[in-house]
Amino acid sequence: MNIQRNEYVERLYAKSWNGKVKIITGLRRSGKSYLLSHLYKQFLINKGIEEDSFVQIDLEEKANIAYRNPNTLYEYVMAKCADKQRKYYVFIDEIQLCTKVKAPDVDLSQVPEEDRELLYVTFYDILNGFRKQPNMDVYVTGSNSKMLSSDIVTYFRDRGSEIKVYPLSFAEFYAFSGLDPYTALGQYLAYGGMPLAVLEPNEQEKRNYLADLHKNVYMKDIVERYKLKDDLIIDSLTDAVYSAVGSLSNPHKFANTITSVMSLPTTDPTIKGYLTLLEDAYLISVAARYDVKGKHYFENIKKYYAMDLGLRNARLNFRQQERSHLMENMLYNELIRKGYRVDVGVVEVQQMVNGKRQQAQYEIDFIVNTGFNQVYIQSALNIDTPEKREQETFSLRHTRDSFRKIVVLDGNSLPWTDSDGVTYIGIIPFLLNETNYDFFK
Repeated sequence: MNIQRNEYVERLYAKSWNGKVKIITGLRRSGKSYLLSHLYKQFLINKGIEEDSFVQIDLEEKANIAYRNPNTLYEYVMAKCADKQRKYYVFIDEIQLCTKVKAPDVDLSQVPEEDRELLYVTFYDILNGFRKQPNMDVYVTGSNSKMLSSDIVTYFRDRGSEIKVYPLSFAEFYAFSGLDPYTALGQYLAYGGMPLAVLEPNEQEKRNYLADLHKNVYMKDIVERYKLKDDLIIDSLTDAVYSAVGSLSNPHKFANTITSVMSLPTTDPTIKGYLTLLEDAYLISVAARYDVKGKHYFENIKKYYAMDLGLRNARLNFRQQERSHLMENMLYNELIRKGYRVDVGVVEVQQMVNGKRQQAQYEIDFIVNTGFNQVYIQSALNIDTPEKREQETFSLRHTRDSFRKIVVLDGNSLPWTDSDGVTYIGIIPFLLNETNYDFFK
């Protein structure tokens, strides 16, 4: 059974033969390899590309360990693409496993310290070499953002195209599931969008798979890759972050929680570093806090979200299933998946309290940046009473600007707009794009 990911396939095809290395990044087991080696390959075959035009190698397979040496990998691919009269599609999975090796016959003692990195051959070097071959269109996958995303500007500059792949969106899950929208939404909020979890029909097996994946793939990978001596603190931090999705926090607050509640002494710098590791592994995503009226960011206060709700829920043993928090996390993931830059907002409002003027802060869940404009989005379970509606829209109405304002509600309600210009829509039609309403113009 195939789960279609047409949006990504079309994105890849739009970048084909653009003279750049296509770099597919994202959470491990989120379907990057399947997207490239099956869905995209079949798409190209359907367009008439011959089977033997593909050169594929998965560096995660034990049989291919030798090709983790960049020189060996380079020679292998060049030999496969030796016919200069033909065009080849080169697919390399998990490129970050390719090590760096020192150039032969070089005495390091004769080279200044600041220049020694230049004496190593890395996968960046060989990919740039492939890129220059007019008969090669090169695609790679990778699961660690620090080794790929942050280095694309440094090593590739304008020579690489990054495509971030996320776990299945709700729309992708719903199209595959065969469920009615309400049931599908409940399943998605509980088990998320990891492809193999979606394909597993047994709910207990879903839970086991997600828990095992989180523990024995992601967390083990972080501990081993960064040689952490004590994994108790990062385990506790992961639990604390997952428990606080959608809540404002910072490294100091997490450090206090771990030290006082979990009796594990730690420091703010340690927690800040571990948060970066979780983000680099694509387990969490971080949204900065922005003052709408003051036009500035708050440096130390942010919101943290789980990249996949199923992994988050399994890690917490399917406790803490507050629907409002899960829905907010799902909505955030959808916005960043679409490529928007998303902040969380705050509006400062002066009010009279007991005859005294006081300044209060009110939250806006998301500020979606769309170029020169922005859209404010509030996530709410319902606005069943006038008081609830006032509460959910107070911050939106006090921005005192003309940017679009949206409240996304639980359920299936179609969009409507009130006299203050605030639009309301159910989460299901919003995620499935069932209306012709363009919220981000």
